[in-house]
Amino acid sequence: MENEARTHVLIVPYPGQGHINPMHQFAKRIVSKGIKATLVVTKFISKSMHGEPGKIGVEIFSDGYDDGGFSAAENVDAYLSRFTTVGSETLTEVIKKQESSGYPVSCVIYDSFMPWALDVAHGFGIQAGAFFTQSCTVNNIFYQFHEGLLDAPESYAAADPTLPISIPGLPTFRPKDLPSFFYIPGYYGAYFKMLLNQYSNLKEADWIFVNTYKELEVEVVEYMAKDSPLRTIGPTLPSMYLDKRIPDDTDYKLNIYKPDSNLCMNWLNEKPNNSVVFVSFGSLAELGAEQMKELAYGLKQSNCYFLWVVRAPIEDKLPSKFKEEVSEKEHCIKQVLEGERSVEIRKNAIKWRNLAKEASDEGGSSDKNFNEFISKLTPTPTPELVI
Repeated sequence: MENEARTHVLIVPYPGQGHINPMHQFAKRIVSKGIKATLVVTKFISKSMHGEPGKIGVEIFSDGYDDGGFSAAENVDAYLSRFTTVGSETLTEVIKKQESSGYPVSCVIYDSFMPWALDVAHGFGIQAGAFFTQSCTVNNIFYQFHEGLLDAPESYAAADPTLPISIPGLPTFRPKDLPSFFYIPGYYGAYFKMLLNQYSNLKEADWIFVNTYKELEVEVVEYMAKDSPLRTIGPTLPSMYLDKRIPDDTDYKLNIYKPDSNLCMNWLNEKPNNSVVFVSFGSLAELGAEQMKELAYGLKQSNCYFLWVVRAPIEDKLPSKFKEEVSEKEHCIKQVLEGERSVEIRKNAIKWRNLAKEASDEGGSSDKNFNEFISKLTPTPTPELVI
């Protein structure tokens, strides 16, 4: 274990719950191999976090908005621009601090939303790997556009909705099969730029990790891995849901928002198996009032139980008296639970769940990729010459 103890991996997630969770789980896997891992979070996130990181160290850097995070920025462009500048400076300070404290950084695993972290790591001569929290399918679409192999979004917005779109490694698409950025002109323009910027220096990365598993999207994984160091290492869930090889890894542990787990679990425990629809759009999505109304009444009219995650600022967009109107059903989509395709959907869900477990089990595709990374990361001791 001596060689592992000398190895130190810095994990740098984008400051959003859906990015912190998978990268924190990746850090847990690293620590389970006897390697030191440190999670680097923004100052604002560090003040908002609930829970403990366990055996993983925590260091602080800055996005330039220490008192309010993203919500304190003038707009998305301003936030991302300042984050690039201040984040680069403060990540540099974190790496220097580790070196002076006797735990020099061996490798930086950075969120693909922050490609500047690769430049910081390489500036110190440190190896670095990009971590993609989205699927290979989504990543490939944005990569093809970044490389100029897909038309501009405006062309898809005005295109025949039945227009076939060919993308290497993927089945034939239609315009509305693409991410919203491609067929709604100007949709979240700053985030679209950020998604494309993931690939600005990706060819210089020493590793590319994707939070998926090969069996889920074989063709596109094989296509993207042909000419790049891409490795699937997912799904990055707590070990109890997969291989159960990390003791006491029963949940994500770190939460930006204070969870009320008992309230949800008590409510869920009262419901029949396979009867609840879970709805969540992540911490970045901003639904308009009409979208919220359409979704709200779609859920209500389904007459199904549902658990819908709605953040406080977005809650104001719910239709008037909606919460009161559904309170008798409590949290209540019919196609999935009762429609003609429900049997097929349930069957496939079980199939993909089992394949995810196999990928994470010892000898599975994701497990092999993770172990390959660890073996390349840890120095092999030079045998002593006996004379």
